[in-house]
Amino acid sequence: MLPDEVFDHGPDPDNPGWRHWNLKDQSLFNGAVMGKMITRVDDDGKARLRMFPERRHENLQGIVHGAVTLSLIDISLFTTMHTIGSGNAGPSVTVELSTQFVGGGQPDRPLDAVCEIVRETGSMVFVRGTVEQEDHTVASFSGIVKKMHRRPTPQ
Repeated sequence: MLPDEVFDHGPDPDNPGWRHWNLKDQSLFNGAVMGKMITRVDDDGKARLRMFPERRHENLQGIVHGAVTLSLIDISLFTTMHTIGSGNAGPSVTVELSTQFVGGGQPDRPLDAVCEIVRETGSMVFVRGTVEQEDHTVASFSGIVKKMHRRPTPQ
């Protein structure tokens, strides 16, 4: 599980029905690069991770940079594990990520990764989903996460 001392996953008072998905140390990647993120489980049982694009997330064409979209996708794999999977999203790593960009993300609207678990085993989670802005699809993807187990500290 994700320890409360390093992770903020409580209710978001500005967005009823949503929860924070932020590290308390904002100097780490999620906060420093992605900014505020929130998550919820939709009525259809899919996990949704939302980010709020800013100017810093744009490329030279004025759309959301592909690397930002890929980062949202990667983070959403762990959101999905935590919210609709076994809950064990802490000590895990992405082992595969396949993405197809099908449209540009607009920087003036929230960007959502919407995911489902295809299969979860004791050591792997297989996820697929789309990145969306309202009715516009930005990307489709699939990913595999390896659950890592903490080794006991020697005494």
